[in-house]
Amino acid sequence: MGSPDVHATSVIEFTEVAYRAGPVSILRDLSLSVLPGETLVLLGRSGSGKTTTLKLINRLLEPSSGMVSVEGRGTLEWDPIRLRRHIGYVIQEVGLFPHLTVTDNVATVPSLEGWPRDRIVRRVAETLELVGLREAEFGRRYPAELSGGQRQRVGVARALAARPSILLLDEPFGALDPITRREIRCEFRNLRDHLGITMVFVTHDVDEAFDLAHRIGLMKDGLLVACAPADEFRALDNPEARLFLGTEDD
Repeated sequence: MGSPDVHATSVIEFTEVAYRAGPVSILRDLSLSVLPGETLVLLGRSGSGKTTTLKLINRLLEPSSGMVSVEGRGTLEWDPIRLRRHIGYVIQEVGLFPHLTVTDNVATVPSLEGWPRDRIVRRVAETLELVGLREAEFGRRYPAELSGGQRQRVGVARALAARPSILLLDEPFGALDPITRREIRCEFRNLRDHLGITMVFVTHDVDEAFDLAHRIGLMKDGLLVACAPADEFRALDNPEARLFLGTEDD
């Protein structure tokens, strides 16, 4: 598990997509496919269009032109609530509800989906176990009683609880200290391989990109300037790629 099916139809498809905020062009002429089971890492500087691309997938934003498709349907054809519940979403700030326990945070989407109570209980325990947190120990705690790394793990568990087919992650480990970040990145890579679901992961950390990606898409100034399998990315003859890799000629 964890390897993309290169013969399968794409799960996510961008076709000549642009996004503008008033007169400002944020994203231009983006065409990109994400395969089933693939982890695509979007790498780039701040302001390059990475997060905008991510938000177009779950319709937090809508394209100014072009089309974004999820599982063969344009995002504008999806009910936005249904689309967002169908896609797990993890952000750097985690976004846990402070007044809810860990258990209730993880149960949020299954509860909204009307799952039976016994199924929710089983799934919450299972998902917390996946991210290395025992419900018996952590389930009754509140977010303020957790470390940053533990809160991030709960955020991943909540995103996975309703068994999404797609997981979007926006700089999810960026606020963690370097040691915790390395530890949770390793755990997440193992989790990715175990689950084999489609992921789009945003980062500006090149080591993180190589550690987690099947393919790396490099963005600059709203354009996708390169996209290649992780093991081929180092050989790209692209100035921005060389800057990220630290191999730009003096």
